[in-house]
Parts: sequence; structure tokens; C-alpha cells
Amino acid sequence: MTVSHSFGAFTLEVRDNGVGLLTFSRPPVNAVSLSVYEEIGRFADHVATDQTIRVIVITAPDDARAWCGGADLHEFKGMTAAKRKERYQFINAQLPRFHHIDRPMIAAIRGATVGVGVMLAGMCDLRIAAEDARFACPEVDYGLVGGSAGLFASLRMPEAKVREMLYTGRTFTARELESTGFFNYVVPAPAVLPIALDLANQMARKSMATLRARKLASLTWEGSEWMDAYLEAQEMSSALVENPESEAAILAALERRKTRPRP
Repeated sequence: MTVSHSFGAFTLEVRDNGVGLLTFSRPPVNAVSLSVYEEIGRFADHVATDQTIRVIVITAPDDARAWCGGADLHEFKGMTAAKRKERYQFINAQLPRFHHIDRPMIAAIRGATVGVGVMLAGMCDLRIAAEDARFACPEVDYGLVGGSAGLFASLRMPEAKVREMLYTGRTFTARELESTGFFNYVVPAPAVLPIALDLANQMARKSMATLRARKLASLTWEGSEWMDAYLEAQEMSSALVENPESEAAILAALERRKTRPRP
């Protein structure tokens, strides 16, 4: 028997053994709008009160163009520094709630993972990626400062590769990033979800109290430094957002997205 819950763009299916399959579906590219951030917060609140959930696997539909396509650029048209600051005050209240979920979370990644999507993947405990899944932190292309550097540092990713990702904004495949240690497994796309669910099933057989204690211990070990760095980066971006080059880059990206053929 499976119990289903809906949080807007997210559907949670909790199986008898306590494995929760969270599917993110917001066509066409699984972009993260303010409403999606609100839904992330609602999901985190639900997990805190649902004792049947032991492990969470986060995926996207089989035909999705992205696991997470990054921020919804439509919301950045005409953005001012004041509006951006207000926006991120709300966002920065949601992300820590997701990060502090006290159950193991596994990212089962196929397709593109962009910007905040990379950060959400990094907040998960394990990451299983398709070898051709694509990852990018393109904020620099929009005249903004990405906030992922502190999280990458806490995950012990090589600093030179982190700076290459953040300074160039270019896209890397999971296979290209495999040596950084960001992923547990890089496999052919059809194997991603089965491997993630197998790992989740193994974890779900453990003591619930032990799983939660282990997760909280891991969060304590990570410390808060990376979140402090993320918040500081958002302050910097608020000061940059009114740059005309930023607005032009966002409009150009939306136009490319509109005309890009669906794979």
C-alpha cells in the first residue's frame, strides 16, 4: 500500500517500508519559482510530523527535461535590488527547512540540474546521477553571484573545479564531475532510480531513531559556515541585479528556452 501526498509541483508517495518517493514535476523545465520554494517548505514541515517516512528519494518524471532547471527566470524580469532582497528573505527561510530534514535524502538525478538545483542536490545525503545528466551554476552569465560555493566546500569538492564551475557557468556532465566526489554513483540513466530505491530500502530497514540521530549528527558535522556563505552571496547578488547586462542576459536566456526543441 502506498500513501500519496501533494505539495503543488511535488508528489510524495510513501511506501509500506517507509521509503518516500518525492517527484518534482513542473513542466517544461522544472524551474523553481517562489511557489515552489513555498512547497519545499510545506514538504519539510510535513516530514517533520510524519513518522512513517524513514528515507526520501527525490526524482523527476521519466520524460522531464530537468531534475531541477534552476530559478524561474520569468520572475527576474524587471527585478530591482529591493525586490530581490525581499524575494530572498522568503527563499532563505525555506531552504534551511529542507536542509534540516532529519531523514536521509537521496537525489536520483536524470536530466539537467541547474543553479539552485545543484544546491538542492548537494543538500541531499546521497546523489545518484545518470552519466549524461548535466550540471551547471550559470549565475555568472546573468550578472549574479551563485551561492553554491560554501556548500561545495563543506562537501570537500576540489576548490579548483568549484571555481571553474562558478566562474565559467558552463555545463558539465555527471561523468565529467565524477572525480570530484559529488556523486555516490554515476550510472546509465535507466539504472538511476533502481539504485536509489535499493539504497533507500537498505536504509529503511534500520532503526528510525538511529537514522534520525545519524542525520542530525551529519548536519552538525557540516556546520553552518556554508549557509552563512550562501546568505552573503545573496546579498552581493541583490546589489548586482539592477545591472542592465543582467536583465539582458535573463531575457536572452528565456528566449533561447522558448525556441529550444524538446528532446
